[in-house]
Amino acid sequence: MSKKLISIVTGCYNEEGNIKELNNRIRKAMSQFPQYDYEIICIDNCSTDGTRAELSKICDNFKNFRAIFNVRNFGHIRSPWHAFLLAKGDAVIAMASDLEDPPELIPQMISKWEEGYTLALAVRTGTEEKGILPIARKAYYWLIKRLSDVDQISGFTGFGLYDKSAMDVFRSLNEPYPYVRGLITEMGWKRAEIPFFKPQRTRGFTKGNFMIYLDTALLGIVNHSRLPLRCATIMGLFVSGGSFFAGLYYMIHKLLAWNSFQAGVAPLIIGLFFLMGLLFLLLGLIGEYIGLIVTHVTKRPLVIEEKRINFNENPH
Repeated sequence: MSKKLISIVTGCYNEEGNIKELNNRIRKAMSQFPQYDYEIICIDNCSTDGTRAELSKICDNFKNFRAIFNVRNFGHIRSPWHAFLLAKGDAVIAMASDLEDPPELIPQMISKWEEGYTLALAVRTGTEEKGILPIARKAYYWLIKRLSDVDQISGFTGFGLYDKSAMDVFRSLNEPYPYVRGLITEMGWKRAEIPFFKPQRTRGFTKGNFMIYLDTALLGIVNHSRLPLRCATIMGLFVSGGSFFAGLYYMIHKLLAWNSFQAGVAPLIIGLFFLMGLLFLLLGLIGEYIGLIVTHVTKRPLVIEEKRINFNENPH
């Protein structure tokens, strides 16, 4: 009888200093489960440092380490999602390659999976990070929980184990730009949550920036909430109503005191800028929803691969 297969999937971009340690720590964690075969799939999003050379060396030494090289950088969502869907394991573990997702949590995930949980998710309860970013994350989780039509998991970034049954559903959805955190709660699978304290990055630089965080935040909101559009409708009604009554007020005063009443241009300028700002905000919200629709309709490939390594080898 063949062993069950566990796939560990990670995406990387300019992680030359972390890939070797990541491989070693995953192998150490998986050594506790000789009853399973496993494979490690790493998709490189067109790194500009020595990451690809390091990946090639690891592939030469370990035939169950598989690498995918993209022809260009396809973004922080499409690239790892592509590799995630390629995994054929009975269980698939998704994680980051920067070691901020500790591989030492893998045994706990597998244990929860063996207990019958469809998902075993790592949830951050704290971080060694300083500054405004941790505060911004907490604010976002607070906001998304209140805006979303489904429950959301605070502190969950995608790091976790997914049973084959969940993977089959993910593949059937044909999501070109998914918000996985929302998908798993929308589906309602039985899940276990594993708390952990996020370690500080020790090598390299974080690839996250304002635009990446904003993209993820907006993706979560527009994928799982219609509340912004409803708020836009309500604001439109209030602004229209307010404008109507303000206009009526000025018209009555002007009729009653035609020669002495001077409204001036200040109310006109303030009202104009307020309405223009509101208009652009609403257009931006609508544009996010339309952009999501266009992404689903165009059906472009998630990534274009340059080459694969070790995908014809059997894991051992």
